[in-house]
Amino acid sequence: MTLLDISGLTLDLPNGTRLLDAISITVAEGETVGLVGESGSGKSLTARSVLGLLPDRAETGGSVHLLGRSVLGASRSELLDLRRTTASMIFQDPRAGINPMRTVGDHLTEAMRLCEQRSAADARAAASSLLAAVRMPRPDEHLRQYPHELSGGMLQRVMIAGALSSSPRLLICDEPTTALDVTTQAEIIAVLAEQRASRGMGMLFITHDLNLAASICDRVYVMNAGRVEEQGDARQVFRDPQAAYTKRLVAATPTIVVADAEIDAIEARADVPGRASTAAPASSLPAGAGVVATPASTEPMLVASGVSKTYLRRGKAPVHAVIDASIEIPRGGALGIVGESGSGKSTLARMIVGLEQADAGDIRIAGRERTGAPTTRVARLAHARSVQMVFQDPYLSLDPRITAGRAIEDALRLHARLTTADARARVVELLEQVGLGDRHAQARPRTLSGGQRQRVAIARALAIEPDLLVMDEATSALDVSVQAQVLGVVERIRRDRGLTVLFISHDLAVVRRLCDETVVMRTGEIVERGRTIELLSAPQQPYTRLLIDSVPRPDWGREAVPQN
Repeated sequence: MTLLDISGLTLDLPNGTRLLDAISITVAEGETVGLVGESGSGKSLTARSVLGLLPDRAETGGSVHLLGRSVLGASRSELLDLRRTTASMIFQDPRAGINPMRTVGDHLTEAMRLCEQRSAADARAAASSLLAAVRMPRPDEHLRQYPHELSGGMLQRVMIAGALSSSPRLLICDEPTTALDVTTQAEIIAVLAEQRASRGMGMLFITHDLNLAASICDRVYVMNAGRVEEQGDARQVFRDPQAAYTKRLVAATPTIVVADAEIDAIEARADVPGRASTAAPASSLPAGAGVVATPASTEPMLVASGVSKTYLRRGKAPVHAVIDASIEIPRGGALGIVGESGSGKSTLARMIVGLEQADAGDIRIAGRERTGAPTTRVARLAHARSVQMVFQDPYLSLDPRITAGRAIEDALRLHARLTTADARARVVELLEQVGLGDRHAQARPRTLSGGQRQRVAIARALAIEPDLLVMDEATSALDVSVQAQVLGVVERIRRDRGLTVLFISHDLAVVRRLCDETVVMRTGEIVERGRTIELLSAPQQPYTRLLIDSVPRPDWGREAVPQN
């Protein structure tokens, strides 16, 4: 049975801008259909049109039918009925879709009580059953909790439970796992697949992660600039893309699969007497890895020894965020830190940058002690010159009131005495280094894309030529092509300037591309470390294997993954 039939859908804004152009999509009962493409391709707008969530005064053409009922032109009461009984939607950010002042139980039972006229006790029992269905460990206890008391993964399960409360025939998922770590993402995907199978639902799954789409979808539609560029069986589209745009997306998607040639190169190096195990021919590694030659006699750029951090909470047990962690990065090297949310990755990075103070241990950058808090302006500036940080969300790290050029110029003027002309010339030079130009210097953050904003943040961090660049999940929310561009910028700057990088991520494929070595953290402790390719091809710890196994990949590609 066809649940969703979109035929020739067009959408134009009042100013004549066409956002969707002749979109045709179908979803059958029990089928998962993927919409993939970059930001601005029209994926989310197409999905929202299914529920009648369209821009004000937009003009539409074509047709959208849910179980034979027309959506375009439907009255408000008809749309509400469709949303309550036929289709539900799960959005990307669960915290944006739930009232932080109300409990999880209030959120889940409201529609049951007001729309279905259920009693409070009946609604609460149904809500508890839904939470159990999405594998929440303590359903009755969770009903009494507020959103801030739940992790991102748990809160996304609450939103899934809410979407399932009306027993929809079609479930629309709009990037529901983008910001989650790999193990949580795997759990959410398993929950969705389980519910689809048990309820016979159809799913329209929107994502920019091609690996994820390949692992969960039966068919896919590839969208670009409001058009469908390619469609078909997921296996066929991703293994043998026909459209040039699809080919670019596939080529830009990083992978954790280690080729036999790379493993052979590692073993060959190990057999050569005197060969240092910390360097490798660039031809034998993924793009970017091992591109900087580091003499063995050179003092490491970063040495953190026995670093610990504990947070004390009144009336609650202390949180041991980082426990006796030690890492070292050679000059020009790139070290990745991976692990789940709460593993201590970001806390360790913040101590290295100076945003948190370590309770114990020693941190040295470029041979200088950086453990204690700087007490004078001169000391603070010196610390900032030695290490800079690029955060996950560039929009929050840039002042929305000033232009991109001004943000970089302010950093330059803080650390060097430059004339206005020299400072602005340097701004343009930095922007060009990260693939932007003079016109971007005049733009405010809200007018730039996510990838452009992240490049501005990198340019600002590099403005004072730091010894060490720390990147904390700096590419996790970017499209695959934009992510590839940003990683390419970092790789080029490493190559040209010998920049040292500490890269924190839950994306093992990205770490594989950029980092020479990797450490794995779990609940504050480093549980495994080694060369990235060796660690991914032959992990020694069960937890590392769990992380690797949780990375989404198509069923037809599993035979290429080394197993222990």
